[in-house]
This record gives sequence, C-alpha cells and structure tokens, in this order.
Amino acid sequence: MPIRIPDSLPARTTLEGENIFVMTEYRAMHQDIRPLNLLLLNLMPTKITTETQLLRKFANTPLQIEVELLQTASYVPQHVDQDHLSTFYRTFDEVKDHYFDGMIITGAPVENLDFADVDYWDELCRIMEWTKTHVHATLHICWGAQAGLYYHFGIQKYSYDRKLFGIFPHRVLRPQSPWFRGFDDVFYAPHSRYTYVRKEDVLAVPSLELLAESDQAGIFALKSADNRLFFVMGHPEYDRDTLRLEYERDLAKGKDIQVPANYFPNDDPTQTPIVNWRSSGQLLYTNWLNYYVYQTTPYNLNEISRKGGN
Repeated sequence: MPIRIPDSLPARTTLEGENIFVMTEYRAMHQDIRPLNLLLLNLMPTKITTETQLLRKFANTPLQIEVELLQTASYVPQHVDQDHLSTFYRTFDEVKDHYFDGMIITGAPVENLDFADVDYWDELCRIMEWTKTHVHATLHICWGAQAGLYYHFGIQKYSYDRKLFGIFPHRVLRPQSPWFRGFDDVFYAPHSRYTYVRKEDVLAVPSLELLAESDQAGIFALKSADNRLFFVMGHPEYDRDTLRLEYERDLAKGKDIQVPANYFPNDDPTQTPIVNWRSSGQLLYTNWLNYYVYQTTPYNLNEISRKGGN
C-alpha cells in the first residue's frame, strides 16, 4: 500500500525513482478507506533528507498513511529552504486541535546542550504533553528519545568521551515483543551521538520495557508498558551515505572525528559502505506501524483523548 503525501513534496520524486508506491492526493481522496494519520516533528537540520528517509520506511508497508510535517515555531532553522518549510510544514498551533494515530519525534544536533538550554525546549515539552491525549502512539528517535525519556520519566542523559559513531551489532532482549517480530538474533543499526542514557536508570522505571541493546552502543530500543511511548537510540532509517557525509562534514570543520566504526570496508573512507541495517530498520518501522498503531488505534480518532495521560 502507498504513502500519501503532497504531490509537490521533493521526497516524492526520490521515492518514485526507487519504485516505491506513492499515492497522489487525488487518488487518495477517491478511496473509501481511512488512512493512518501520522505526524512527523522533524527537528533535524537536513529536513528533506530526513523526510525522505522516514517516508521511505512508511511507504514500504501494506498501510495507507497520510503524513503531516511539523516544525517548531519557537526556533526557525537558518540553513533550510524557508519556502519548503512554509509550503509543507505546519506549526503546533495549527495541529493542536487534531488527533493522530502515530507521531515521530526525530533527533536533533543539540545533544551537548542541557535540555533546558535548547531554544525550543518549552515548545517541545508542550508537544510531548499534548501527545498524551492527542496521539495514539509516539516514536522518539535518538536525541528525541533522550528528550522523551527525560520529560516523561525524568531519565537523565550523559556524555561520552568521544562521539559514538558507526554501525553496531545489537541483540533482541524480548523476542516475543511484536516490535521485534522477524528480527535476527543479531541485527545492525547506525549510531551518531555524543550522549546516552544509563541502563540502570531505565530498569529503575517499572513502566518501561527494555527490548534491545548493544554491548558497544548501549540501549537501543525501549517502550512504555502501555504501548503509547517508544524510544530508539539509533538511526535505523539512515541511508548508505549518511554517516559518510557526516564524517566528511566534521573533517571539513576540523573536528577530531574518528572513522565510523564497522562502516567502510577495511575502515577505508575511499571505499563504498556496505549496508547491513536496511532490512532490520524497515522491519522496526513496519512492526511499530502495524502492531502498535494500525492494530490498536481507534477508528474514531477523537477517542484518543479519553485515554488520558501515560
């Protein structure tokens, strides 16, 4: 089944070029079916790249999904095409009276700041509070996951001595979890972050379930026991060249950056990275959408408000 997005969104051309089924607005309007309503709060500076990566995962499912893009109003990124933002993005005040089956809160390059020092922290707190009564299931990614764990459960983040950067093996801790159905015993995922949360802090919260981790990269995936809040510490949606571009960017800025671990063949940046995380990344998003959004969301979205807080 297709993903439904605006006809002129730049990601459409990329996805159609990859033979991914994208439904036009006209065709979607003439189908007698309620699509899943998904809200994407995109905090990344590379808006179009992040949109495309996540939309690719949503589109490769048997579900019809209608995606709305959300930006912060309290902070407007300076290195993003403002026409793109004004055309395709909405602000919280424009969506706060609506209800959504699912929501994604992305990462952001603000890990080295205290949460309260992030320009849009107060606005993000308002949004995360609002999800309790207006979103059926919310998935937080990387810094978004750390922000969500801090806001909802008071779990602090801590800094690494050096950036965690590369592709790392992970193991599933609860194979019976629907979120990890179909996963191999060991799966791989990209990480690119300076901070982490401690396993003991997570285990101290009875309403959190730790589902996957890595010896090298630490906690990978966890969720709330009521299946409303989901957290992923890595970037399973990343493209083949995402870490390479980050590496080259940091080198150009003169940063002390190591070669991404387990990424380039023979750790040689002149060679093409071999992708070993794409299928598990797709499965992670597909399972979340299927088992925790589509299978359980109310047909009448207004009923989400009756669920109350998390």
